[in-house]
Amino acid sequence: MSTDLFFAAPARPDDGRPATETCAAETAGAEQHSDHVSLRDLIDDRRVDAALTWLDDHAPHRIADELARMDAVHAGIAFRLLDKDRALAVFEELEPVDQQQILSGMRDQSFRDLVEGMDPDDRARMLREAPATVAKKVLAGLSPRERRMTAALLGYPEGSAGRYMTPEVVALHRDLTVGQALRVVRAKGAHAETVYTLPVVDGGRRLTGVVEMRELVLSDPETMLTELVVTAPVFARATDAAEKAARLMRETNLINLPVVDSEDRLVGLLTIDDAVEVIEAADSEDVARQAGASPWTGHYMAAGVFQLARYRAMWLLLLLVAATLTVTVTDAFEATLAQAAHLALFIPLLIGAGGNAGAQAATSCVRALAVGEVRVSDLLKVIWRECRVGLVLGSMLAVVGMVIGAAFVGAQIALVVGITLVIICGWAATIGGTMPLLAKKLRIDPAVISAPMVTTLVDATGLIIYFTTAKLVLGI
Repeated sequence: MSTDLFFAAPARPDDGRPATETCAAETAGAEQHSDHVSLRDLIDDRRVDAALTWLDDHAPHRIADELARMDAVHAGIAFRLLDKDRALAVFEELEPVDQQQILSGMRDQSFRDLVEGMDPDDRARMLREAPATVAKKVLAGLSPRERRMTAALLGYPEGSAGRYMTPEVVALHRDLTVGQALRVVRAKGAHAETVYTLPVVDGGRRLTGVVEMRELVLSDPETMLTELVVTAPVFARATDAAEKAARLMRETNLINLPVVDSEDRLVGLLTIDDAVEVIEAADSEDVARQAGASPWTGHYMAAGVFQLARYRAMWLLLLLVAATLTVTVTDAFEATLAQAAHLALFIPLLIGAGGNAGAQAATSCVRALAVGEVRVSDLLKVIWRECRVGLVLGSMLAVVGMVIGAAFVGAQIALVVGITLVIICGWAATIGGTMPLLAKKLRIDPAVISAPMVTTLVDATGLIIYFTTAKLVLGI
């Protein structure tokens, strides 16, 4: 059902200000006043004027968050209350899955107006996750220029910098003066996503440097551009991984990164807002995998119970199967347990300590890999470092464990517990720290070697260490 059929917004007085200026003029006090009222409740009560006031009092990113919490019908109704410029600002703040939800309830003309006004890179990001029917409808409704730019972005590999860059760039020829360059910016800047970083190219559109708008504005109009340009600029290739390019921007403190093709010809810019989204998506995926769940997109509050369960069930089932190793090991050492039943008291303590030590090491290593602090070539160094860290931690825990063991079951069992803690922690930290590096070497996402998986492996091997130590120390 089209959301255009529910109710329309009453006419608003036009104060002559653009939407961005209106957003800047919003006050914190107004937001606080309306925060206790839910936009969905206002729509349910058909309080149109109150809903309009709520939308006026909140910035686009806050409105987008509220829409993401709603079902398709309520979100569509609320979106239709926005004026055209503000609707576009809110729409670009939404995640692709929520954008598709909004588009599904719009009439053809409103649909075309909205997608036509989007930046090409944002449009390509939405289409990347859209069903084929939606993608076809979007492309068919675009003007030839916008369709050409969007199709070009979609032609780059999935997850590449080319998919996230903006092709709307003001490029300056290196032989221009500052005055001429500023005239080019004035003529073409309205169609560009950003003019703060201006790539400088030669006659073949090959990137030769960059110049910042600040330098142009503060320089003499007769100064040659070659005197201001930063040569040998940092850049990414369109086929490079978007995450790699985004993290390069963070490392070099850039707000825009030139993107070139295989022949060094300028094809676009990766802007800071898109880079932040790429890093956020990559980090969210890593966190999900480290927690033993599949990554997913969408707003948590809008997801159903079964949807959330579906993303978690597969990993839990795999970990459950892997946990049978622990049962197998326990069964194999049943005779040892029969001779020293008190050993069973410390199984939770030992496998818990080992699992935690392994999970800490795995999490630290995955993060170090993600931010470039560790490379695969550092494998032996990481093994040596994590082994020593684990032994130090195990020694500290052993002191506490021996005191507990002596208090409950006697000195001999306490000695077994202390020795086992040292060995298990050293082993767990080594495994947890090196498995992500090995995964990287095998071209597997290091985050897949998640903390729960490392913990499950350490549980099984930790029991082998425990019962073997008991047999050697106790002579059973």
